[in-house]
Amino acid sequence: MKVEICLYASLSSRLPKETDGNCFTMDINENTSIGTILSDLNIRPDEPKLILVNGIHSKLDGSLKEGDRLAVFPPIAGG
Repeated sequence: MKVEICLYASLSSRLPKETDGNCFTMDINENTSIGTILSDLNIRPDEPKLILVNGIHSKLDGSLKEGDRLAVFPPIAGG
């Protein structure tokens, strides 16, 4: 099934090289956890600060459905 993955700030360095912008489409198996998807993208479990699925807070053990949008943010500091 296809889902959209969006990685922001420092995590955007883990996007596939051909990605234009912060989002790309990924084929995953049904019942694949968010943690597994992030691991496949070389993102350690302690790196994400905010995980959203279709704009709703989620966790590493959450799963996705066809057409979902996963957005992942690291800790961000500002001034």
